[in-house]
Amino acid sequence: MEAREWTAADAASVLRMPTAASHKYSRGVVALRTGSPAYPGAAVLGAEGAARSGAGMVRWIGDPDVARLVLQRRPEVVTGQGRADAWVIGSGVDARTRPDDVRSAMIHILRSGAPVIVDAGALDLAAESRGPIVVTPHDGELAEVRIPLGLGVDDVEGDDPLKGRLKRGFDERLLVARETAVALGGAVLLKGTATIVASPTGWFTVVRAGTPWLATAGTGDVLAGAIGAVAATAAATGPVDAEALAKIAATGAWLHGHAARLAAGTASGGTGHPITALDVAAHLPAAYAAALAAREQDTGAS
Repeated sequence: MEAREWTAADAASVLRMPTAASHKYSRGVVALRTGSPAYPGAAVLGAEGAARSGAGMVRWIGDPDVARLVLQRRPEVVTGQGRADAWVIGSGVDARTRPDDVRSAMIHILRSGAPVIVDAGALDLAAESRGPIVVTPHDGELAEVRIPLGLGVDDVEGDDPLKGRLKRGFDERLLVARETAVALGGAVLLKGTATIVASPTGWFTVVRAGTPWLATAGTGDVLAGAIGAVAATAAATGPVDAEALAKIAATGAWLHGHAARLAAGTASGGTGHPITALDVAAHLPAAYAAALAAREQDTGAS
């Protein structure tokens, strides 16, 4: 099955440039309910990814001890309740040990109607959504989304047929992502060497902008923050539906992948070198600029 690859020019068509009339609220507020005392770094990395991907303001909500770490790294982040044009939830949360108040807070966010990027320890709650949503699982997390939807209930009985399907190759992975998106009524971003993005209306694409050097701890937290920032910027100017959110997710994945290539030194070829999640986040502004440059080249050529 042929899947059109999401390109720099595609990403640029989603990204928004500030104008002379822009201010922090017009550029969007992304709010994060991420991290935990056990995994505080996820909150820091998500806020870093969001802050470097174009949002006018980053808001973070959660444990006060974690908040201090977020503010040490990004002092411009606002903590506490307030305006949120889009949300990121679940990064750095373990669903098995998740406190009841954290679960309730995430369900409230999912039912708020705002666009929500759902990661890691909130994936099992995705079916509670009442607004536009994108889930961002890797292969091992996808069952957390599917089982509450009535898909893959046999996955808990030993043989794990979902794992087998995901190993059959790209076409089967694409089919799994698309059927999950339809059942969810929201977008699915299935992470991998070829990241698949599918919407509930049948639209899909593949993002191959990354590098194997991305296979390191914390990069998924940066990705969730980056998608959240792009979503907030879009939502600040008008409604965002599931189809638009799928394209926003693909754009965030392109920025994240290209930032990783820049960080690893593979953007112009070569074998590259090890990187960290913070290295990826640090290169997001340059990836953003590369996308905008691709748009200018396309405009100049037409």
